[in-house]
Amino acid sequence: MTDSSRPAALNASREARAATSSGYAMLFTALVLMLVAGAIVLLVANDMVGPLALIVAALALFGFVMVISGFYLINPNEAAAIQLFGTYQGTDRTAGLRWVLPWYSKKKISLRANNLISDKIKVNDLRGNPIEIAAQVVWRVTDTAQALFDIDDYKAFVVVQIEAAVRTIGARYPYDDFEHHEVTLRGNHDQVGAELRDELMKRLAIAGITVDECGFTHLAYAQEIAGAMLRRQQAEAVVAARKTLVEGAVGMVEMALDMLSAKNVVELDDERRAAMVSNLMVVLCGERDTQPVVNTGSLYQ
Repeated sequence: MTDSSRPAALNASREARAATSSGYAMLFTALVLMLVAGAIVLLVANDMVGPLALIVAALALFGFVMVISGFYLINPNEAAAIQLFGTYQGTDRTAGLRWVLPWYSKKKISLRANNLISDKIKVNDLRGNPIEIAAQVVWRVTDTAQALFDIDDYKAFVVVQIEAAVRTIGARYPYDDFEHHEVTLRGNHDQVGAELRDELMKRLAIAGITVDECGFTHLAYAQEIAGAMLRRQQAEAVVAARKTLVEGAVGMVEMALDMLSAKNVVELDDERRAAMVSNLMVVLCGERDTQPVVNTGSLYQ
């Protein structure tokens, strides 16, 4: 059995170079034919040549009309797909005045970069939290035959595939990881953006479209959980700050006790050592400024 995707790949159109001509050379030909027809008509009117010369004039005039009908213009970063009675004959990418036989039809397509910002869509991330995502994508047509003949409307196709790719990437990762152990949408912009580009390239390959750049322009929790998640982030930030403060305070207390012992400043028993540790921890971890208290009880004993 063959893969169901194989027929689509086998029947895909491929861009080819069209057999067209420079319009400037044909423009000179058209002027020559017009001058020949006009000269013959003047000669016939002055009885300088016979009536049979009118046939030559008519043929020259007919050739002039045929040449004039084959001109078309291609702007920079533009292409024209050439067809003969519905059959694709190739693509002309040469900018300037061009010419092809009049019975060939021309369909122009832009090769310029297009910038598209998607609408905000609601997606459930890897943990099931509803989030809002919008993406910005820079894309361009690379294969004109695929864009024109394999897709009904390649611009609408791009919009739909961008939304599908954003939903896929948004559901692949969590929005945030407070322990910083996972790849997240908020914390790994470059990696997630690269995966989004790869996903879009795969989806748009059938349309002959490449993606130059992409990334998220909007990323936030949905409104129904935004408040709760903000409080959670604040709580996590407070806990992290407290943890850092306590770790620093413990190190400072340990350093102070070691220095007192090493320099024999004071001899502390276990009870006084515990009291000193408690006082130092209160001083170092307290949110308010501490007030010094002088213990003079031992002076009067």
